[in-house]
Amino acid sequence: MKFIAKFLLLVVGAGLSQLSAAQTAYPNRPIRMIAPSGAGGPVDVIARILAQGWSEVLGEQIVVENRVGAAGLIGADLVAKAMPDGYTLLMGFSGPLAIVPQLNDATPYDPVRDFAPISLAASAPYVLLVHPSVPAKTVKDLVALAKSQPGKLNFSSGGTGVGIHMAGELFNQAAGVRIVHVPYKGAAPAMTALMAGEVDLMFNGLSAALPAVKSGKVRALAVGGDKRSALMPGLPTVSESGFQFNTSGWYGVVAPKGTPQNIVSKLNTTLLKALKAPQTKGRLTELAVEEIGSTPEEFSSRLRAEIATWGRVIKAAGLKGK
Repeated sequence: MKFIAKFLLLVVGAGLSQLSAAQTAYPNRPIRMIAPSGAGGPVDVIARILAQGWSEVLGEQIVVENRVGAAGLIGADLVAKAMPDGYTLLMGFSGPLAIVPQLNDATPYDPVRDFAPISLAASAPYVLLVHPSVPAKTVKDLVALAKSQPGKLNFSSGGTGVGIHMAGELFNQAAGVRIVHVPYKGAAPAMTALMAGEVDLMFNGLSAALPAVKSGKVRALAVGGDKRSALMPGLPTVSESGFQFNTSGWYGVVAPKGTPQNIVSKLNTTLLKALKAPQTKGRLTELAVEEIGSTPEEFSSRLRAEIATWGRVIKAAGLKGK
């Protein structure tokens, strides 16, 4: 009996030792980070920059995988239902985490209940753009034009519920105008539509819009955020133009709810280190993107605040779930 007892203790001890080793060895295989948007868009570009720097810190490859559809809902749902083992992450943003769940009653996940926040990662300003045929050189000109032609101007976006759509709705509310939303399947097609003159204006990421601005295919009127961009220092901010509303996009990493705390902590500390690395920070700065690391708790608080803010905008705009 003593021999059997000793044998069982050895077996159990070996098992616990292997489990402990497996936990401390995380990560020991590639990590998948879902970018719930098309290739080449702001979410995808930022995710790939972060993945490269983060992989170097973690010592394991982070592979970015694009899952397009429903303003980020499809990719977010995939992560919400993934195994909570730290090997499937989401490059989240306001669309699937704060806006779409309030627009779509059939959203299959809860942005607070079903995810474990890792860290905020970056913030990027949107820029207000118009087609050259629009006779407005400033934001005030555009507002005056919109008020003189209620419902005749329109703006494009990458889909109902994405950040650049809601920036347009905020503009409507802040300026007291009625500019009609025209959704496209992604920010790139929406930008193409603006350059072709199919729509009158749009909000878009500054880095994505810069080539079209420089070539004269579109005209930039103002940039979001609380300071001018080094990429276009002569372009005033929205607030300098006389309107108080935020037109910046934020990006952050979340994991499935139930991911072990030691893994969440390791992902957080290594991501913060990667964000501070000169190469990562430099590449983001070139795109007018600012790194903004946080604790998981700070990200959770920010997410709840964003949900409340966009809930008020959605209600005021009369947008309904589909």
